[in-house]
Amino acid sequence: MNTKVVLTGHILEETSELSFLELCESCQTSTESMIELVEYGIISPSQGSTSSQWLFQSSSLVRADKALRLQQDLKVNLAGSALILELLDEISDLKGLLDRRFD
Repeated sequence: MNTKVVLTGHILEETSELSFLELCESCQTSTESMIELVEYGIISPSQGSTSSQWLFQSSSLVRADKALRLQQDLKVNLAGSALILELLDEISDLKGLLDRRFD
């Protein structure tokens, strides 16, 4: 039995910004789902006061994608996703501190 696996990815630039609709398209999700991610503080627009004006840093794409995968794959609710992502960020920060300390 042959199984075909398709991998997808995004090429990001540190300085690039995405509009709200570009972010929704990239994550293949609805505007309503993306607004919920903003409401739960999972992602935050870097500019704009309404969803039609919102701009997001490229790092928001990675974060939104992780939150959506937690929901879809593990059935984690948005509050749980926000907590998991916050803890992952904290672990990453602590690892960075340890690396700098022992270099």
